Amino acid sequence: MPILGYIASPRSGAKKELLQELNALQYCEAFPADNVDILILVTDTPDKETEAMLQQQLKDINALESLSMTFGYNNELHEGERNDNEA
Repeated sequence: MPILGYIASPRSGAKKELLQELNALQYCEAFPADNVDILILVTDTPDKETEAMLQQQLKDINALESLSMTFGYNNELHEGERNDNEA
């Protein structure tokens, strides 16, 4: 289950539109920054296939100028690390 964090930059004048579009997508939660014209986006998908579909949906949003990943977490990867450490 990939959990990813992004900084989303809207096209000029499209911050509210971008916020609405991102929050309308399944597996997404977006928050506006208080002092800059950016959004924080957190995604939480159940598997790699769903994540790939979500990435395509994000690419198709016209109000989105750029998207920069700030954090990624994959529960399956970390589960394997815990099991390796226990051996």
